[in-house]
Amino acid sequence: MTEHNTQTEVTPDLTCSIGVICYNEAGNIIKLLTALTRQRLETVRIGEIIVVSSACKDGTDALVQAFAQEHPLVSLVVQPERKGKSSAINIFLKQAKHDICVIESGDTVPAPDTIELLVAPFADARMGATGGRPMPVNDPSSLMGYSVHLLWGLHHRMALMHPKLGEMIAFRKVFDAIPPDSAVDEASIEALVRAQGLTLRYIPEAVIHNKGPENWHDHIKQRRRIQNGHLWLIHKQHYKVVSQDSGILLNILRQEIKEHPLQLPKMLSVILIEVYSRLLGSWDYYIKGCNPFAWDIATSTKDLDKGKQDGEN
Repeated sequence: MTEHNTQTEVTPDLTCSIGVICYNEAGNIIKLLTALTRQRLETVRIGEIIVVSSACKDGTDALVQAFAQEHPLVSLVVQPERKGKSSAINIFLKQAKHDICVIESGDTVPAPDTIELLVAPFADARMGATGGRPMPVNDPSSLMGYSVHLLWGLHHRMALMHPKLGEMIAFRKVFDAIPPDSAVDEASIEALVRAQGLTLRYIPEAVIHNKGPENWHDHIKQRRRIQNGHLWLIHKQHYKVVSQDSGILLNILRQEIKEHPLQLPKMLSVILIEVYSRLLGSWDYYIKGCNPFAWDIATSTKDLDKGKQDGEN
């Protein structure tokens, strides 16, 4: 009699915890939560949606509480004092019940399939983190709007070459917390995941609608803070994001110029402003010793309704 060995295939648990990090998001929070509760899911399950409200003063908490009464998956955690996004993420991580976590900023809106696309790859045990493609709703016809679209377009090009995650990120919870004084939380998560020998994946089909600044003051403030945070990351977590690689930057800029030569004058203007912002961020880090982990909000990035989303024009 022949003995047959059978092996039962174990289906991975693709249940995720979603953390929504908020600071004064009354204008967008219901749209965001509605989008999350209406996600199209096949292999993935949303186990919980935890909103961490960091000292909100605009009615965000009341809106979330009212929404949660109709949607049991949603809960609110209030952080009485604003201590930066990374600190709020750590509050979420303590509350999260599932090993796959998703972080989303309160001023973004995911497309209907984004959670499925971000979480499904975790069926592979080697997967450590995934990120989608931020798509700004700004009007690209103005120089300011063009600048926002150009920078996120370059981010897309970089991420296709070397995964670079931002705005909304899914990850395996292989750490208890991220550095609370990090001003670049997604990059800090990248570093922690890679340290565990796990892989990153950029998923351009997983779209996250966001809004860039509408004025140069907010734009420079935001870019200055990000440069400062990336320098902090290099020195404190010994991790260098791909956007700090000048060779890769030059390569993707050449691609952009080749494909859109008529945009070169505007492109050069944006490049000069980016260089200026990076110099300011470097000055802040090296000379002033600043670390803006609880940063001053760029208020013009908050109202997505003033932009143009795909299919909503």
